[in-house]
Amino acid sequence: MVTPSPCMVLGPDLVLTDVNEAACRVTGRTREDLLGRYLFDAFPDNPSDADADGVQNLHASLHRVLSSKEPDTMAPMKYDIPVADRPGVFEERWWSAINTPVLGPDGQVRWILHRGEDVTSFIRSHPRLRDGGALSDAAEREVELYARARELKRLNEELREAHARERRVALTLQEAMLHSPHLPRHRDTAVRYLPAAGSLNVCGDWYEVIDLPGNRCAVAVGDVVGHGLEAAAVMGMLRSALSAVVRAVERPARALDVLSLYARDVEGALATTVVQAVVDTRARRIMYSSAGHPPPILLHPDGTFDLLDRATDPPLGARPQDVPHPHGDLPYTQGDTFVLYTDGLIERRGEDIDDSLQRLTDVLIHHADNEPEGLADALLADLGVSSGARDDIALVVIRL
Repeated sequence: MVTPSPCMVLGPDLVLTDVNEAACRVTGRTREDLLGRYLFDAFPDNPSDADADGVQNLHASLHRVLSSKEPDTMAPMKYDIPVADRPGVFEERWWSAINTPVLGPDGQVRWILHRGEDVTSFIRSHPRLRDGGALSDAAEREVELYARARELKRLNEELREAHARERRVALTLQEAMLHSPHLPRHRDTAVRYLPAAGSLNVCGDWYEVIDLPGNRCAVAVGDVVGHGLEAAAVMGMLRSALSAVVRAVERPARALDVLSLYARDVEGALATTVVQAVVDTRARRIMYSSAGHPPPILLHPDGTFDLLDRATDPPLGARPQDVPHPHGDLPYTQGDTFVLYTDGLIERRGEDIDDSLQRLTDVLIHHADNEPEGLADALLADLGVSSGARDDIALVVIRL
Protein backbone atom coordinates (compact mmCIF):
# COMPACT_ATOMS: atom_id res chain seq x y z
CA MET A 1 0.00 0.00 0.00
CA VAL A 2 1.65 3.20 -1.18
CA THR A 3 0.10 5.86 1.06
CA PRO A 4 1.64 8.24 3.61
CA SER A 5 -0.93 7.32 6.27
CA PRO A 6 -0.51 4.25 8.51
CA CYS A 7 -2.79 1.60 7.00
CA MET A 8 -3.68 -1.98 7.89
CA VAL A 9 -5.78 -4.43 5.90
CA LEU A 10 -7.99 -6.80 7.90
CA GLY A 11 -10.01 -9.80 6.84
CA PRO A 12 -13.62 -10.20 8.03
CA ASP A 13 -12.17 -12.25 10.90
CA LEU A 14 -10.09 -9.17 11.89
CA VAL A 15 -6.83 -10.91 11.07
CA LEU A 16 -4.11 -8.66 9.62
CA THR A 17 -3.48 -9.46 5.95
CA ASP A 18 -1.35 -6.46 5.03
CA VAL A 19 0.29 -3.40 6.61
CA ASN A 20 2.14 -0.55 4.98
CA GLU A 21 5.50 0.96 5.84
CA ALA A 22 3.92 3.90 7.65
CA ALA A 23 1.97 1.57 9.95
CA CYS A 24 5.10 -0.40 10.79
CA ARG A 25 7.00 2.80 11.47
CA VAL A 26 4.38 4.38 13.73
CA THR A 27 3.80 1.21 15.77
CA GLY A 28 7.43 0.11 15.90
CA ARG A 29 6.52 -3.34 14.54
CA THR A 30 7.58 -5.33 11.49
CA ARG A 31 5.36 -6.84 8.80
CA GLU A 32 6.53 -10.29 9.85
CA ASP A 33 5.43 -9.58 13.41
CA LEU A 34 1.96 -8.40 12.39
CA LEU A 35 0.81 -10.35 9.33
CA GLY A 36 -1.50 -13.26 10.09
CA ARG A 37 -2.25 -12.13 13.64
CA TYR A 38 -5.63 -11.29 15.11
CA LEU A 39 -5.70 -7.50 15.42
CA PHE A 40 -6.44 -7.40 19.14
CA ASP A 41 -3.80 -10.00 19.94
CA ALA A 42 -1.25 -7.77 18.20
CA PHE A 43 -2.65 -4.61 19.84
CA PRO A 44 -4.37 -5.45 23.16
CA ASP A 45 -5.55 -2.91 25.69
CA ASN A 46 -3.03 -1.53 28.16
CA PRO A 47 -3.61 -3.73 31.25
CA SER A 48 -2.25 -1.01 33.57
CA ASP A 49 -4.84 1.51 32.37
CA ALA A 50 -8.12 0.82 34.15
CA ASP A 51 -9.99 3.14 31.79
CA ALA A 52 -8.56 1.63 28.59
CA ASP A 53 -11.30 1.19 26.02
CA GLY A 54 -9.36 1.28 22.75
CA VAL A 55 -10.09 -2.37 21.93
CA GLN A 56 -13.79 -1.95 22.75
CA ASN A 57 -14.16 1.19 20.58
CA LEU A 58 -12.22 -0.18 17.61
CA HIS A 59 -13.96 -3.58 17.82
CA ALA A 60 -17.35 -1.85 17.73
CA SER A 61 -16.35 0.28 14.73
CA LEU A 62 -15.06 -2.71 12.75
CA HIS A 63 -18.25 -4.66 13.36
CA ARG A 64 -20.32 -1.67 12.26
CA VAL A 65 -18.37 -1.74 8.99
CA LEU A 66 -18.97 -5.49 8.60
CA SER A 67 -22.70 -5.17 9.14
CA SER A 68 -23.38 -1.87 7.32
CA LYS A 69 -20.77 -2.27 4.55
CA GLU A 70 -20.19 1.47 4.95
CA PRO A 71 -17.09 3.40 6.14
CA ASP A 72 -17.00 4.29 9.82
CA THR A 73 -15.09 7.33 11.08
CA MET A 74 -14.07 7.00 14.70
CA ALA A 75 -13.88 9.80 17.24
CA PRO A 76 -10.28 10.55 18.27
CA MET A 77 -9.41 8.06 21.00
CA LYS A 78 -6.69 6.94 23.39
CA TYR A 79 -5.33 3.52 22.43
CA ASP A 80 -1.95 2.63 23.95
CA ILE A 81 0.26 0.20 22.04
CA PRO A 82 2.85 -2.33 23.23
CA VAL A 83 6.48 -1.19 23.03
CA ALA A 84 8.48 -3.46 20.74
CA ASP A 85 10.99 -5.72 22.52
CA ARG A 86 9.68 -4.67 25.95
CA PRO A 87 7.01 -7.19 27.02
CA GLY A 88 4.27 -5.74 29.19
CA VAL A 89 5.31 -2.13 28.51
CA PHE A 90 2.80 0.14 26.75
CA GLU A 91 3.18 3.61 25.26
CA GLU A 92 0.43 6.22 25.43
CA ARG A 93 -0.99 6.90 21.96
CA TRP A 94 -3.95 8.90 20.62
CA TRP A 95 -5.45 8.15 17.21
CA SER A 96 -7.85 9.57 14.64
CA ALA A 97 -9.03 6.62 12.55
CA ILE A 98 -11.39 5.59 9.77
CA ASN A 99 -12.38 2.04 8.78
CA THR A 100 -13.40 1.44 5.17
CA PRO A 101 -14.89 -1.77 3.72
CA VAL A 102 -13.66 -3.32 0.48
CA LEU A 103 -16.42 -5.40 -1.08
CA GLY A 104 -15.91 -8.59 -3.05
CA PRO A 105 -17.76 -9.66 -6.23
CA ASP A 106 -20.53 -11.11 -4.06
CA GLY A 107 -21.14 -7.75 -2.39
CA GLN A 108 -19.84 -8.91 0.96
CA VAL A 109 -17.03 -7.28 2.89
CA ARG A 110 -13.84 -8.94 1.78
CA TRP A 111 -11.39 -6.67 3.59
CA ILE A 112 -11.45 -3.69 5.91
CA LEU A 113 -8.93 -0.91 5.40
CA HIS A 114 -8.03 0.57 8.77
CA ARG A 115 -6.32 3.95 8.42
CA GLY A 116 -5.19 5.65 11.61
CA GLU A 117 -3.46 8.99 12.11
CA ASP A 118 -1.26 9.18 15.21
CA VAL A 119 -2.22 12.47 16.91
CA THR A 120 -0.36 11.82 20.17
CA SER A 121 2.07 14.72 19.80
CA PHE A 122 -0.82 17.09 19.19
CA ILE A 123 -2.72 15.88 22.27
CA ARG A 124 0.38 16.09 24.45
CA SER A 125 1.09 19.64 23.29
CA HIS A 126 -2.50 20.67 24.14
CA PRO A 127 -3.14 19.49 27.73
CA ARG A 128 -6.54 21.20 27.75
CA LEU A 129 -7.75 18.58 25.24
CA ARG A 130 -7.24 15.80 27.81
CA ASP A 131 -9.83 15.36 30.50
CA GLY A 132 -9.61 12.08 32.29
CA GLY A 133 -8.83 10.24 29.05
CA ALA A 134 -11.88 11.63 27.25
CA LEU A 135 -12.26 14.42 24.73
CA SER A 136 -15.00 16.99 24.52
CA ASP A 137 -16.88 17.44 21.23
CA ALA A 138 -14.88 20.59 20.47
CA ALA A 139 -11.62 18.82 21.27
CA GLU A 140 -12.57 15.93 19.01
CA ARG A 141 -13.18 18.31 16.14
CA GLU A 142 -9.84 20.02 16.78
CA VAL A 143 -7.98 16.71 16.81
CA GLU A 144 -9.78 15.57 13.66
CA LEU A 145 -8.82 18.78 11.85
CA TYR A 146 -5.23 18.35 12.96
CA ALA A 147 -5.12 14.76 11.75
CA ARG A 148 -6.65 15.60 8.38
CA ALA A 149 -4.35 18.61 7.94
CA ARG A 150 -1.30 16.46 8.64
CA GLU A 151 -2.52 13.78 6.26
CA LEU A 152 -3.13 16.40 3.58
CA LYS A 153 0.37 17.76 4.07
CA ARG A 154 1.87 14.32 3.63
CA LEU A 155 -0.27 13.63 0.59
CA ASN A 156 0.87 16.90 -0.93
CA GLU A 157 4.48 15.98 -0.29
CA GLU A 158 3.94 12.62 -1.98
CA LEU A 159 2.23 14.34 -4.91
CA ARG A 160 5.14 16.76 -5.29
CA GLU A 161 7.57 13.85 -5.26
CA ALA A 162 5.52 12.05 -7.92
CA HIS A 163 5.41 15.16 -10.10
CA ALA A 164 9.13 15.66 -9.64
CA ARG A 165 9.75 12.08 -10.78
CA GLU A 166 7.52 12.63 -13.81
CA ARG A 167 9.35 15.83 -14.61
CA ARG A 168 12.73 14.08 -14.48
CA VAL A 169 11.46 11.30 -16.74
CA ALA A 170 9.88 13.77 -19.17
CA LEU A 171 13.06 15.86 -19.29
CA THR A 172 15.18 12.79 -19.94
CA LEU A 173 12.79 11.68 -22.67
CA GLN A 174 12.66 15.13 -24.21
CA GLU A 175 16.42 15.63 -24.17
CA ALA A 176 16.90 12.24 -25.82
CA MET A 177 14.37 13.06 -28.53
CA LEU A 178 15.90 16.51 -29.16
CA HIS A 179 19.14 14.90 -30.32
CA SER A 180 19.97 16.18 -33.83
CA PRO A 181 22.70 14.02 -35.42
CA HIS A 182 23.51 16.67 -38.07
CA LEU A 183 23.87 19.51 -35.57
CA PRO A 184 27.60 18.96 -34.79
CA ARG A 185 28.38 19.78 -38.43
CA HIS A 186 27.00 23.30 -37.95
CA ARG A 187 29.57 25.24 -35.96
CA ASP A 188 27.73 28.48 -36.66
CA THR A 189 24.53 27.19 -35.07
CA ALA A 190 23.55 27.42 -31.40
CA VAL A 191 20.55 25.65 -29.89
CA ARG A 192 18.98 25.94 -26.46
CA TYR A 193 16.21 24.11 -24.65
CA LEU A 194 15.04 25.35 -21.23
CA PRO A 195 12.21 23.66 -19.31
CA ALA A 196 9.67 25.89 -17.59
CA ALA A 197 10.81 27.28 -14.24
CA GLY A 198 8.77 26.74 -11.10
CA SER A 199 6.73 24.00 -12.76
CA LEU A 200 6.55 20.29 -12.07
CA ASN A 201 5.79 19.60 -15.70
CA VAL A 202 7.88 19.79 -18.82
CA CYS A 203 6.13 20.85 -22.00
CA GLY A 204 6.42 19.86 -25.65
CA ASP A 205 8.80 22.36 -27.28
CA TRP A 206 11.32 21.11 -29.80
CA TYR A 207 13.91 22.10 -32.38
CA GLU A 208 15.45 20.26 -35.32
CA VAL A 209 18.36 20.88 -37.68
CA ILE A 210 18.68 18.58 -40.71
CA ASP A 211 21.06 18.59 -43.68
CA LEU A 212 19.35 18.15 -47.06
CA PRO A 213 20.80 17.45 -50.52
CA GLY A 214 21.81 20.39 -52.68
CA ASN A 215 23.51 22.51 -50.02
CA ARG A 216 20.28 22.97 -48.13
CA CYS A 217 19.51 22.81 -44.42
CA ALA A 218 16.09 22.32 -42.81
CA VAL A 219 15.43 24.07 -39.49
CA ALA A 220 12.26 23.75 -37.40
CA VAL A 221 10.92 24.70 -34.00
CA GLY A 222 7.57 23.62 -32.58
CA ASP A 223 5.41 23.73 -29.47
CA VAL A 224 2.91 21.05 -28.44
CA VAL A 225 0.01 22.12 -26.23
CA GLY A 226 0.03 20.35 -22.87
CA HIS A 227 2.46 19.24 -20.20
CA GLY A 228 4.32 16.25 -18.88
CA LEU A 229 5.07 12.90 -20.44
CA GLU A 230 2.09 13.04 -22.78
CA ALA A 231 3.23 16.33 -24.32
CA ALA A 232 6.81 15.05 -24.58
CA ALA A 233 5.59 11.88 -26.34
CA VAL A 234 3.43 13.85 -28.79
CA MET A 235 6.36 16.16 -29.43
CA GLY A 236 8.52 13.16 -30.29
CA MET A 237 5.99 11.82 -32.78
CA LEU A 238 5.45 15.16 -34.51
CA ARG A 239 9.16 15.96 -34.61
CA SER A 240 9.98 12.58 -36.12
CA ALA A 241 7.17 12.85 -38.67
CA LEU A 242 8.25 16.34 -39.76
CA SER A 243 11.90 15.27 -39.94
CA ALA A 244 10.93 12.48 -42.31
CA VAL A 245 8.55 14.55 -44.43
CA VAL A 246 10.89 17.50 -44.95
CA ARG A 247 13.42 15.10 -46.46
CA ALA A 248 10.87 13.93 -49.02
CA VAL A 249 9.14 17.13 -50.17
CA GLU A 250 10.54 20.24 -51.79
CA ARG A 251 8.86 23.03 -49.85
CA PRO A 252 8.33 23.59 -46.11
CA ALA A 253 4.67 24.46 -46.77
CA ARG A 254 4.07 21.02 -48.23
CA ALA A 255 5.80 19.43 -45.24
CA LEU A 256 3.35 21.21 -42.92
CA ASP A 257 0.43 20.05 -45.09
CA VAL A 258 1.45 16.46 -44.44
CA LEU A 259 2.19 17.09 -40.77
CA SER A 260 -1.24 18.66 -40.26
CA LEU A 261 -2.93 15.56 -41.69
CA TYR A 262 -0.83 13.36 -39.42
CA ALA A 263 -1.62 15.50 -36.37
CA ARG A 264 -5.34 14.81 -36.79
CA ASP A 265 -4.66 11.16 -35.93
CA VAL A 266 -2.39 11.84 -32.93
CA GLU A 267 -4.19 12.48 -29.66
CA GLY A 268 -2.96 15.70 -28.10
CA ALA A 269 -1.35 16.99 -31.31
CA LEU A 270 -4.02 19.44 -32.45
CA ALA A 271 -3.27 23.14 -31.85
CA THR A 272 0.48 22.47 -32.04
CA THR A 273 2.39 25.42 -33.47
CA VAL A 274 5.42 24.89 -35.68
CA VAL A 275 7.55 26.75 -38.19
CA GLN A 276 9.60 24.90 -40.80
CA ALA A 277 12.31 26.63 -42.82
CA VAL A 278 14.78 25.47 -45.46
CA VAL A 279 17.99 27.42 -45.95
CA ASP A 280 19.41 27.15 -49.47
CA THR A 281 23.06 28.14 -49.10
CA ARG A 282 23.71 27.96 -52.85
CA ALA A 283 20.86 30.33 -53.80
CA ARG A 284 21.13 32.22 -50.49
CA ARG A 285 17.42 32.07 -49.90
CA ILE A 286 15.22 30.97 -47.02
CA MET A 287 11.93 29.18 -47.71
CA TYR A 288 9.54 28.91 -44.79
CA SER A 289 5.99 28.19 -43.65
CA SER A 290 4.39 28.58 -40.23
CA ALA A 291 1.44 26.98 -38.47
CA GLY A 292 0.49 29.49 -35.81
CA HIS A 293 4.06 29.98 -34.58
CA PRO A 294 5.81 33.23 -33.58
CA PRO A 295 7.73 34.56 -36.60
CA PRO A 296 11.42 33.74 -37.05
CA ILE A 297 13.74 36.72 -37.44
CA LEU A 298 16.45 37.37 -40.03
CA LEU A 299 18.90 39.82 -38.45
CA HIS A 300 21.27 41.76 -40.73
CA PRO A 301 24.76 42.96 -39.66
CA ASP A 302 23.67 46.61 -39.96
CA GLY A 303 21.02 46.11 -37.27
CA THR A 304 18.02 45.90 -39.56
CA PHE A 305 15.90 42.77 -39.60
CA ASP A 306 13.07 40.93 -41.34
CA LEU A 307 10.20 39.15 -39.60
CA LEU A 308 9.27 35.96 -41.42
CA ASP A 309 5.56 36.51 -40.94
CA ARG A 310 4.17 36.42 -44.49
CA ALA A 311 3.50 32.69 -44.64
CA THR A 312 1.54 32.03 -41.47
CA ASP A 313 -1.47 29.77 -40.99
CA PRO A 314 -3.39 28.69 -37.84
CA PRO A 315 -1.95 25.89 -35.64
CA LEU A 316 -2.04 22.28 -36.82
CA GLY A 317 -5.55 20.94 -37.30
CA ALA A 318 -7.22 24.29 -36.53
CA ARG A 319 -8.90 24.55 -39.92
CA PRO A 320 -12.05 22.43 -40.42
CA GLN A 321 -10.94 21.67 -43.98
CA ASP A 322 -7.50 20.82 -45.29
CA VAL A 323 -6.08 23.95 -46.94
CA PRO A 324 -2.52 24.14 -48.31
CA HIS A 325 -0.18 26.02 -46.00
CA PRO A 326 1.21 29.31 -47.33
CA HIS A 327 4.72 29.48 -48.74
CA GLY A 328 7.20 32.27 -48.12
CA ASP A 329 10.78 32.91 -49.15
CA LEU A 330 13.30 35.73 -48.93
CA PRO A 331 16.98 36.25 -49.73
CA TYR A 332 19.75 36.56 -47.20
CA THR A 333 23.32 37.78 -47.32
CA GLN A 334 26.42 36.26 -45.80
CA GLY A 335 26.73 37.29 -42.15
CA ASP A 336 22.99 37.45 -41.53
CA THR A 337 21.68 35.69 -38.42
CA PHE A 338 18.59 33.49 -38.52
CA VAL A 339 16.72 33.13 -35.21
CA LEU A 340 13.87 30.69 -34.50
CA TYR A 341 12.25 30.29 -31.07
CA THR A 342 9.14 29.19 -29.19
CA ASP A 343 6.76 31.55 -27.43
CA GLY A 344 8.23 30.93 -23.98
CA LEU A 345 11.14 33.16 -24.97
CA ILE A 346 9.06 36.27 -25.49
CA GLU A 347 5.49 35.99 -24.22
CA ARG A 348 4.65 37.63 -20.90
CA ARG A 349 1.27 37.57 -19.14
CA GLY A 350 -0.83 40.61 -20.01
CA GLU A 351 1.60 41.87 -22.67
CA ASP A 352 0.75 42.48 -26.32
CA ILE A 353 2.63 40.22 -28.74
CA ASP A 354 3.90 43.24 -30.67
CA ASP A 355 5.56 44.55 -27.52
CA SER A 356 7.09 41.12 -26.92
CA LEU A 357 8.51 41.02 -30.44
CA GLN A 358 9.82 44.55 -30.09
CA ARG A 359 11.73 43.59 -26.95
CA LEU A 360 13.19 40.55 -28.72
CA THR A 361 14.37 42.52 -31.75
CA ASP A 362 15.84 45.24 -29.52
CA VAL A 363 17.97 42.62 -27.76
CA LEU A 364 18.98 41.05 -31.08
CA ILE A 365 20.08 44.40 -32.49
CA HIS A 366 22.03 45.19 -29.32
CA HIS A 367 23.97 41.93 -29.58
CA ALA A 368 24.10 41.64 -33.37
CA ASP A 369 27.93 41.30 -33.36
CA ASN A 370 27.88 38.27 -31.04
CA GLU A 371 28.63 34.81 -32.37
CA PRO A 372 25.65 32.39 -32.23
CA GLU A 373 26.55 30.86 -28.86
CA GLY A 374 27.07 34.26 -27.28
CA LEU A 375 23.95 35.65 -28.92
CA ALA A 376 21.84 32.75 -27.63
CA ASP A 377 23.10 33.32 -24.08
CA ALA A 378 22.58 37.07 -24.36
CA LEU A 379 19.01 36.59 -25.54
CA LEU A 380 18.16 34.37 -22.58
CA ALA A 381 19.89 36.70 -20.12
CA ASP A 382 18.49 40.00 -21.40
CA LEU A 383 14.99 38.60 -21.72
CA GLY A 384 15.18 37.37 -18.14
CA VAL A 385 14.73 33.66 -18.83
CA SER A 386 18.23 32.23 -18.26
CA SER A 387 16.91 30.17 -15.37
CA GLY A 388 13.64 29.38 -17.13
CA ALA A 389 10.36 31.12 -17.91
CA ARG A 390 6.71 30.27 -17.26
CA ASP A 391 6.77 28.12 -20.39
CA ASP A 392 9.37 25.92 -22.07
CA ILE A 393 11.81 27.57 -24.46
CA ALA A 394 13.39 26.21 -27.62
CA LEU A 395 15.83 28.49 -29.45
CA VAL A 396 17.93 28.14 -32.62
CA VAL A 397 20.46 30.79 -33.71
CA ILE A 398 22.23 30.35 -37.08
CA ARG A 399 24.94 32.58 -38.56
CA LEU A 400 24.43 32.32 -42.32
